[in-house]
Amino acid sequence: MELFDISKYKTKKELFEFLVTNKEQLIAAKKAVTKHSDGINYAAESNVIATKGQSDNDNLQVKAVINTTNLMDSHYDVHLPGLWNKSLKENRSIMHLQEHEMKFDKIIAKGNDLKASVKTYSWKELGYNFAGNTQALIFDSTVKRSRNAFMYDEYKSGDVDNHSVGMQYVKILLAVNDEDYGAEYEAWEKYYPEIANKEQADSTGYFWAVKEAKVIEGSAVPLGSNFATPTLEVKEPPEGTHEPIEPPDGTQLSVKEFKNILKELL
Repeated sequence: MELFDISKYKTKKELFEFLVTNKEQLIAAKKAVTKHSDGINYAAESNVIATKGQSDNDNLQVKAVINTTNLMDSHYDVHLPGLWNKSLKENRSIMHLQEHEMKFDKIIAKGNDLKASVKTYSWKELGYNFAGNTQALIFDSTVKRSRNAFMYDEYKSGDVDNHSVGMQYVKILLAVNDEDYGAEYEAWEKYYPEIANKEQADSTGYFWAVKEAKVIEGSAVPLGSNFATPTLEVKEPPEGTHEPIEPPDGTQLSVKEFKNILKELL
């Protein structure tokens, strides 16, 4: 949600004048809050690519797109490639959550069960009919039934097709499509060509170019402010890959070995 009501401005010129005049205060206000998803105006397609095995494991390996760059979202933000680089190096406590709720029973994955990274995809590889590429923030998560049974079932059934990043702004630029505003128009000219959904930017005539942000968490959500955030893959570990059983003497036996011993004893 934007920090003010743009509908009250009768012309784009009035809106641009307000934005440029109050740019520093608006940027400070954006930096003061953690950005989550909210109600949006986009119609999203389902792009879940789920690979379901026949095993009945209690763990799933999930590859999820948490955020994509070069797309104007419902906050009027356009995230730029490289915005997560510093944060991914510094933040070792990133979490995969259910609907941005920082509660024990809403954690999907964290710690050794979560690897956060960025990867460049073409939009078509992600299932969207846009030209060009995007840099995706990817979570490779081990989703455990014992940690969050509800989200385990949602991912396993292929019903999670949208995600959202919980983040804090660090470096932001205002981009305005009006030659009367020097720096803001330069930002528009520089970053507008890379935007996938240009019709959204054309409609508002401005956007916030986010050059750097801190990633705090990524969440599974029904519908995020950035709609191009699908689940790419859901895998169940093959049979025989359960965690080994530790007998009293401290030696390690696999499940298969333990079953064989039981057969011999019986």
